[in-house]
Amino acid sequence: MSTAARILTAIRLHARRHALWMEQKFAHGRTSPDQGLAITAGEVSWILAEPLAAAAAFQDFLADPEIAALAGPIREAELALAADPVWHQLTTHFALSPAEQKLLALASAEALDPDFGRVIAYLNDDARQTKATPWLAARLADNPEPAAGLDSLRNWRLAVALEGHTPGLPATPYQLDAAVLSCILTGEWADPALDRIASLPDPGPEAAMPVIHPAALAAMTEPGRKPAFDLAGGEGSGRRVLATQFASATGRRLALVDAAALAAAPAPPDLAIACLRMARATGAILLIRHAESMPKLPVHLSEGVDIIRAVAPDAVTRPDALVLRLPPPDAAARTAIWRHHARTTPPPLIVTTQRLSPSEIALVAAAPTGVEAVRAALRRSAPPEGGVLSLLPCPYDWEDLILPPELRGQLQEFAAQIRLRWEVYEEWGFGRLAHLGAGIAALFAGPSGTGKTMAAQVLARALELDLYRVDLAGVVNKYIGETEKRLRDVFAFGERAGAMLFFDEADALFGSRTEVKDSHDRFANIEIDYLLQRIERFDGIAILATNRKSDLDTAFLRRLRFVVDFVPPGPAERLAIWRLALPTATPAGEPLAEAIDWHMLADRITLTGADIKAAALSAAFLARAEGNRIAMRHVLAAVQRELGKRGQTMRLRPAEVTST
Repeated sequence: MSTAARILTAIRLHARRHALWMEQKFAHGRTSPDQGLAITAGEVSWILAEPLAAAAAFQDFLADPEIAALAGPIREAELALAADPVWHQLTTHFALSPAEQKLLALASAEALDPDFGRVIAYLNDDARQTKATPWLAARLADNPEPAAGLDSLRNWRLAVALEGHTPGLPATPYQLDAAVLSCILTGEWADPALDRIASLPDPGPEAAMPVIHPAALAAMTEPGRKPAFDLAGGEGSGRRVLATQFASATGRRLALVDAAALAAAPAPPDLAIACLRMARATGAILLIRHAESMPKLPVHLSEGVDIIRAVAPDAVTRPDALVLRLPPPDAAARTAIWRHHARTTPPPLIVTTQRLSPSEIALVAAAPTGVEAVRAALRRSAPPEGGVLSLLPCPYDWEDLILPPELRGQLQEFAAQIRLRWEVYEEWGFGRLAHLGAGIAALFAGPSGTGKTMAAQVLARALELDLYRVDLAGVVNKYIGETEKRLRDVFAFGERAGAMLFFDEADALFGSRTEVKDSHDRFANIEIDYLLQRIERFDGIAILATNRKSDLDTAFLRRLRFVVDFVPPGPAERLAIWRLALPTATPAGEPLAEAIDWHMLADRITLTGADIKAAALSAAFLARAEGNRIAMRHVLAAVQRELGKRGQTMRLRPAEVTST
């Protein structure tokens, strides 16, 4: 028999007996047969009679053989309902008194069988009163007076007083809550008021995940510890997985609450109580996400509920809770997460080189194969800060970057440190030397056009990372404190997205501190001090580019892992750049250039790599406009144009070209 059937059976038997009692009163003129439309003298006399006389009359009624025959079925129905698992959990989890149980059963019967409302009206001796009341619940339980205290029933809102009626009065009508009705009908707690706010998810997927925070889980499962934890970490850091694994280890369920959605909904305090009630009804541990937005919970209700809060790394924590800060997973944990999602497929480079969160690794594993698909998945998980960061294309590889061997070696060493940093920090234990931040930052210094931006693009492509240019005009703000806030957002994005940050013209932001002469100097120095601290604590990868190295604060240079000085290319590099920038054939194989004196261009004309590329492009357009192949005269004309930008001229002599 279902819980609903047991409730209806018990209440109908009680109602049948009470109806017979009312019929006897009708027969003796002690109540009105037309339910309150007329009041008889006999009814008034009965109401004003001595309580003992009324009680004696009721006992005589119970002694009647026909009525006494109902005592056994009523007792059996009561025992069956008390033993029902769903009803037992409801009444014990909320510590309902016998009077509260009777009122809840009566309200349940009316909700389960709408026709029963007419029976309630009959028993109330009032055709308008079709809802359960404390007075009627007491009468059905053979109590002459309704119970004065219904605190638990009302506080948990298992049944609520109808609007316009004062709770606690004997004649106040009560309506069964929809979540309680759902529990009675299905055996599962489902509260429509908490749709998109709270849920009881299947713990299987999270419980099966590898344990990536073993120390935190061990602290949570320590014998005798009360489950009151604040899990501090970023979005996707594994707080839900850890809470689920703790609940599974203790044989309990986890109920999820989105406090941000709750705060945005109507009547947040009522919904907060509904969340506590869900946890109480199911015996679940409550995990509150975005806990900073959660309204203050009633102490008298929350004391009996085990609560885990998922908070941001810098959020205020509870003084009575065990605070567990969840760091990004190490390389071994990232690999374990990847294997859990992707089985035997080897992890991409970004999983081993960057501190991706567990949720980001899951996104990467779900993405189609290929570097670009992986990067696109990460962009969706961590969108850049609006207006401050712009994604740079990375079309170049090492073959496109023409640099002196020593300079190329420094860049390759920089790439190797990025690729191997977690092996050195974690496997070899050198992380103790980078306790403030495990990031790697480099300065690319040198004149314009010497390949600083291109080198950053090559590195990002080789490491399979996105490259974001930081718009310094969007970062620096005249309002006090706004620049630091934007910088904090930029660095946080670099750490969260597993991307490479590129600060072009970095001297505008990382300049030297000045002597304080006015408030502007003081606040400018505060910004630089903040930058010094933040770049030291940075966990990501950053490249600073400048053509005015001497303008940088020397304190920044000490905090940079690499300082790479880019110099204009020499003759050998210029020759390689010219040959790379000016192809002699089209992609289809047709001849494109003729009679090009490569060595003269490289030896006699001092240009940067950017100048050479611009000149090659201009020469191509000049030749195309004439309908001819690219000749030396086209190249020299384009070179003259580039030199003119710098205020230089080129004089042609037989067999040589000089620039002045």
